[in-house]
Amino acid sequence: MFKTFKNALKVKEIRQKLLYTFIMMIIVRLGCQLPIPGTSKSAIQSVMGSLATSEAYSFFSAFTGGSLEKMSVFALSITPYITSSIIMQLLTIAIPKLEEIQKDGETGKKKIAKISRYITVMLAVVEATALAVGFGNSGVFGDTTAMTKLQYVGVIATVVITMTAGSTLLMWIGERITENGVGNGISVILVVNI
Repeated sequence: MFKTFKNALKVKEIRQKLLYTFIMMIIVRLGCQLPIPGTSKSAIQSVMGSLATSEAYSFFSAFTGGSLEKMSVFALSITPYITSSIIMQLLTIAIPKLEEIQKDGETGKKKIAKISRYITVMLAVVEATALAVGFGNSGVFGDTTAMTKLQYVGVIATVVITMTAGSTLLMWIGERITENGVGNGISVILVVNI
């Protein structure tokens, strides 16, 4: 096995793909450490400490690579994209027009992928809004009772935009790893986070 790996590293193209993937994995892990603007570290630790005993929370935390516990830029992880892909697979079975598009070969696959990206962004906005409001009411973003309505909306909007952008960036990184790296970019991101 080591001999095969050593021989593979002698090929320039394989070295470049491995290096590219490694750099993207570093970017993913750095994004998991960057907190969302406006979050209070002590409030996060307080709220997340009470949730840590929940099995569902522990499961979701594993998929996000600990990003949710830190309320980082990548707190949503790649889950909106995975959900979007599943939705599109089901819709292509249920809707004949989408099934026709999918059967159009490479052009059809590109159209389905484009639709999946749009659904990913919509799901990310919905999930980010739910998390932002839920955690905002728990005090993760400071004392919301002392804020004006406009300030509160501004904080929630900042969190939603940041989380949505983070999830969209992870989707893009996954696609780049698939094209320029070792392949299966979404799976690589999941493995790195877990």
